[in-house]
Amino acid sequence: MADSNKTEKPTPHRRDKARKQGQVARSRDLSSALGLAGAGAVLLWLGHESVARWGDLLRRSLNVGASGQLTSTGPLLLWSSVEVLRAMVPVLSASLVLAVAGGVMQGGMVFAGEALAPKFERLSPAKKLQQMFSLAGLSGLLKSLLPFGAILFFGVQVLQSHWEALQRASFLDLHAFSDFLLELLLEVGWKSALILLAWSGIDYFLTWRKMEGDLRMTRQELRDDFKETEGNLQIKARIRRIQRSLRRQQLLKATETATVVVTNPTHYAVALRYEMEMEAPVVVAKGRDLLAQRIKDVARWQGIPAMENPPLAQALYRAVEVGQAIPAKLYTAVAEILVLVYQAQAKVRQQQTGAASKGSQHTGGDHS
Repeated sequence: MADSNKTEKPTPHRRDKARKQGQVARSRDLSSALGLAGAGAVLLWLGHESVARWGDLLRRSLNVGASGQLTSTGPLLLWSSVEVLRAMVPVLSASLVLAVAGGVMQGGMVFAGEALAPKFERLSPAKKLQQMFSLAGLSGLLKSLLPFGAILFFGVQVLQSHWEALQRASFLDLHAFSDFLLELLLEVGWKSALILLAWSGIDYFLTWRKMEGDLRMTRQELRDDFKETEGNLQIKARIRRIQRSLRRQQLLKATETATVVVTNPTHYAVALRYEMEMEAPVVVAKGRDLLAQRIKDVARWQGIPAMENPPLAQALYRAVEVGQAIPAKLYTAVAEILVLVYQAQAKVRQQQTGAASKGSQHTGGDHS
């Protein structure tokens, strides 16, 4: 009943979590079938050469025995070891490579530390017996019997198709009988390999389908997974608001150090700072709409000049980030703005100086 509620496809986080736990769709039969097929193919490829080498080894061994030189320290042990290695290494290598390749093709290389963790319930004999006589255990036994039954069926068919030849085999010489027997074994072998490969493909599909069903999620699990990966949306939204507020405060604080504020005049505001030892003016704050209005308010309260130049304000806003120097192509336009600011500041200072000097003169006249 619970499985009927699992209507949602598994998320990437759910798949990654299952993979870390070792839950990967794999058919052990496929790796075994590929390894067996590889070993059989190598045996068939090296068959005639191996027979010749073993025959040569037998002749040399008989010659050593006939000469009376057969000792425990003689060459016979070395010859036999070399031939055994020459026969086994290619077969085992091909089987190992194909078996590993089959495992990699099904799910890649997976190291699941959680699956390797010791679990003492696995050692319980009662639980093992319960698994053996459970529905899952019986289904596994039936799955094993199906390919065995198919191999047995085709093996009987091969014997039936060669039954007359088998009855006459007792009249064949050793060489002809060996060829006939090898032919039978090869036919049974390649048919059995095809059956195992086909069955392992079906087994992989069934295993993959079952795992996909197990990984499916309910709507509640989907929401919980989303919260786990993306976090609580309300908390993240609050964090973003706090971050934006802090950035605005930093920008407004930096505006107090500006030399001039270039405005659009309504939509954009860019605060520039320039000192004589600086190579180029630097953008210390910029904003649009409401933030632009806040920057202009700070400039007004701090007595920082605000110059209206819509093209320059838009160009600075789009081309320069906060903390960066203006590009060379804007040097001339910004320099004109700074010249006007310096001229206005110089005029104000002159007026203040003149007013102060007049005030001092008037005070002196009163004393006289």
